[in-house]
Amino acid sequence: MDDIKQSLKVVRLGIDTYKEAVIYIREDSFVCQAEGFEAQARIRVRFEDTHIIATLNTIKSNILKVGYAGLSEHAIELLGVKEGDEIYLSHPEPLLSLRKVRAKIYGNRLSGEDFTEIINDIVAGRLSDIHISSFLTACAGNHLDQEEILGLTKSMIDAGARIAWPSQLIVDKHCVGGLPGNKTSLIVVPIVAAFGLIIPKTSSRAITSAAGTADTMETLAPVDLSFSKMQAVVEKENGCLVWGGSVLLSPADDVLIRVEQALDLDGEGQLVASVLSKKVAAGSNHVVIDIPIGSTAKVRDRESAEIISNYLTKIGKKLGLDVKVVYTDGSQPVGNGIGPALSARDVLAVLQGSKDAPQDLRDRALDLAGHTLEFSERVKSGIGRKMAEKVLSSGRAWHKFQAICEAQGGMRELPKAKFTHTVTANLAGKVQAIDNRRIARVGKLAGAPLAKAAGVDLHVKVDAKVEKKQPLFTVHAESQGELEYALNFVKADGELIQIGE
Repeated sequence: MDDIKQSLKVVRLGIDTYKEAVIYIREDSFVCQAEGFEAQARIRVRFEDTHIIATLNTIKSNILKVGYAGLSEHAIELLGVKEGDEIYLSHPEPLLSLRKVRAKIYGNRLSGEDFTEIINDIVAGRLSDIHISSFLTACAGNHLDQEEILGLTKSMIDAGARIAWPSQLIVDKHCVGGLPGNKTSLIVVPIVAAFGLIIPKTSSRAITSAAGTADTMETLAPVDLSFSKMQAVVEKENGCLVWGGSVLLSPADDVLIRVEQALDLDGEGQLVASVLSKKVAAGSNHVVIDIPIGSTAKVRDRESAEIISNYLTKIGKKLGLDVKVVYTDGSQPVGNGIGPALSARDVLAVLQGSKDAPQDLRDRALDLAGHTLEFSERVKSGIGRKMAEKVLSSGRAWHKFQAICEAQGGMRELPKAKFTHTVTANLAGKVQAIDNRRIARVGKLAGAPLAKAAGVDLHVKVDAKVEKKQPLFTVHAESQGELEYALNFVKADGELIQIGE
């Protein structure tokens, strides 16, 4: 359908909808009346030779004048418009990719071409959050077979940029997630880079946790780097720790993650496609992948881990990746801090060789760094961890981390929470278990990861003996309301930390 003749002028309302394109129009406007547009309608918005599909929100007040339309910040960015520019609206053409989404909902297999249609429409903003959530839900629960995951992964790679590095060995390390405080990447990257290998680490923000690697690194240095800036950092320091969404590597993944956050969902097939697409796009060819296994971790048992491992290694091989999967203990959180700034504090303690550094975080990082170093011909199998420990103990990793932070825009001081509350033991005994998911939930309710200083600071580990009224953990928040919100969950949800005889 042709654009309607009457144009509307753009008003910048300053509304951040993150990655969702939204248009705001008066309910009584000529456009709505002439075209029958109603709230939540999907509308084609054109500016010069560029067009997007945006979700309509109608305005009943005088915040907008007749003849004007407001656009979300993301929509403004996609269209390249400025205040006062004229835009034209029309009904969008039917999206063929929705047929593919519906087919998956009913259990049908999708081809590589089907996934390409869906992913291209997601990146272009033509699918609403409702459509995307339906797609993710239909794919979750092992509803994608190996060929479908390969097709999804390839389509996610092809939808974005790819980096090529002037080296035959480009390494990376990734954790599938689900384990609070497991921020080993911030230790592994400087160890590996200081050793001399190239490790361009791109990370996601949190999906189901209180802090993703990018969230934690952002408390210490900028992670929102451009494509060229990331390349410059790696060329100078051998490594980086940046947010993948800013460099447009696998851009569909960033949109999918945003919807997954709202659903608290991280399906197996999407997990594999997310990890591998980002590694291939970042130019890596050798990757260590950490799969923590625990009853309250993302991966609950060895059988599930082996299914994911099989997908990662086989699909990775077809994409030119040498994938080494490492199973690790996921029975309890790693380190003490859960949340961006609290996790970063633990990382700094390890890198600086502090006597108070969490030993479990240090050991885990050294194991993973060792496996990564063993991709090098200079490191024999079985001695990687020893080599990694030398780099860490000598201070070279700490110096390299500081250099990476400076190259990314300068090192920052960690923020501290304004409000805290310590939860104590109701009885004396021995810590039997710590629930990963519930502890992470407390951190999220306290404001993490958006509130960088928010989270949970653990004071005990499994098997520790505690006395009655002994501190178990402290909740950190940047507002009184968020602190109370988190503490209400602690009171209502039973024992997050189980204590027995």
